[in-house]
Amino acid sequence: MTRKQKRLAVIAGGMSFIVAAVLLIMFAFGQSVAYFYVPGDLATANLQPGTRIRLGGLVQTGSWVQGAGKTSTFEVTDTISTVKVTYTGILPDLFREGQGVVAEGSFVAGDPVFVADTVLAKHDETYMPKDVADRLKAQGVEMGGKEVVK
Repeated sequence: MTRKQKRLAVIAGGMSFIVAAVLLIMFAFGQSVAYFYVPGDLATANLQPGTRIRLGGLVQTGSWVQGAGKTSTFEVTDTISTVKVTYTGILPDLFREGQGVVAEGSFVAGDPVFVADTVLAKHDETYMPKDVADRLKAQGVEMGGKEVVK
């Protein structure tokens, strides 16, 4: 094998390694993507059962029920629509009614209840996920004592 052939073999091997790494990274990201929805978007979304999504909004006042063991049920609302959520696990310390929340999970076939495996609560009085805040502002929801105009 000549020097030119060796050099081409090394370059071809390096390029194939890079292509394989990029394909693996793209596959991994494709498997972990969870699209964000608010309850009002779910009526028009064509979601297959088992599709992972992030559901964001406000915890409906009076809807949080601590069930048997570590199972909790609550409703997430965007003031237009409401979705019932079940979660098995320990809720964040800052989780409470009337506050912003993002739940990640999926719907089970034939059941309108969202089954969450992760629940994120806001960490102080001024933080809310940008997508949730933008959608709530667009609907004129009062946030932080100031009413947002449509």
